[in-house]
Amino acid sequence: MQIYLIAVGQKMPLWISTGYSDYAQRLPPECTLKLIEIPAEKRNKSTNIKKALQKEGERILSAIPKNTLVIVMDIKGQYWDTPQLAERLNNWMHDGRDITLIVGGADGLDLACKQKSESSWSLSPLTLPHPLVRVLLAEQLYRAWSILNNHPYHRGD
Repeated sequence: MQIYLIAVGQKMPLWISTGYSDYAQRLPPECTLKLIEIPAEKRNKSTNIKKALQKEGERILSAIPKNTLVIVMDIKGQYWDTPQLAERLNNWMHDGRDITLIVGGADGLDLACKQKSESSWSLSPLTLPHPLVRVLLAEQLYRAWSILNNHPYHRGD
């Protein structure tokens, strides 16, 4: 199974790129994680945020691989603890489709992206820096995989 992580923003700080790559590379070939970066729309004081989100949304929608289960990351989404994520990952791996996770930029996601999704997932009720979400997602997916495979990485309950 391939998990695509479509995220708004490019040219991340080294610590973000390194953190993301570290966890993404730990995943085995049967559960790979691939990052697709979408350029953020340029913003200034006079930027129409709605139009900027719409343009980003169009780029996101065009980047979604066909026949994938689409999940948006949204502060209003469902909360899954780590065992629940492991259960979902197991279901995804047996579903037969690849997965697309979508992370918006600093102003969120266009409504069209949310409407395209089959589910929305929230990592926390806290507002997180969008670049950090990449690292957290990669780590949590690796942790969920480690639970399913009795790997010693996860030492929680």
